[in-house]
Amino acid sequence: MLRSRLALFVGAVVGLTASQIPEYAQQYRQRLGGAIDELQKIVSQFDADSAQLGLSEEQGIARLSGDGDEFIRERGLQMEQIVARLQTLSRANADMARSGSLGRLAALAADFDPLIARQAYASYEPAVPVTSEGFVLAGLGFLTGVGLFRALTAPLRRFRRRRPMSA
Repeated sequence: MLRSRLALFVGAVVGLTASQIPEYAQQYRQRLGGAIDELQKIVSQFDADSAQLGLSEEQGIARLSGDGDEFIRERGLQMEQIVARLQTLSRANADMARSGSLGRLAALAADFDPLIARQAYASYEPAVPVTSEGFVLAGLGFLTGVGLFRALTAPLRRFRRRRPMSA
C-alpha cells in the first residue's frame, strides 16, 4: 500500500516536471529570438559602416582582421564570431519554427545553446500545461516516474518476499 502511494507520488512529481518542458522550450525560444534581434542590430550596423566604405561584410571583417593594430584585429575576430553566432542562432530558430509542437523539443535538443539555456532557466517561470504537448509529456512523465520507482524498488520487494514467515 505504501509502495503504491509512493509510486503515485513519484509519478506525479516526474509528470509535473515533464509537463514544464514545453514551457521552458517556449521561454528558451523567446530568449533565442531576443539574442537574434540584438546580434542582427550589431551586424546590420557593421554592414552599413562597411557599405559606406564600399566594402561587403566579408571585406570589412577581412580589413579589420588584417590590420596591424592588435586592438582592431581583435574587433575583426569578434565581428566574425558575431556573424557566425547570428547564423547559428537563426538556423536554430528556423528549425524550431518549422517543427511541430513536440518537434520543437527535438529541435531544441539538436540546436541547444548553453548560454541561452542558462539565461532562460534563470528567468524561468513554471506554467500550467494547457497544450497537447504539455499533457502528453505530463502523462509520459507520470508513467516514467511510476515505472522507474517500481523498477528501483523491485529488489526490495523480492527481498521482502523471501523472508520466512514465523508462526
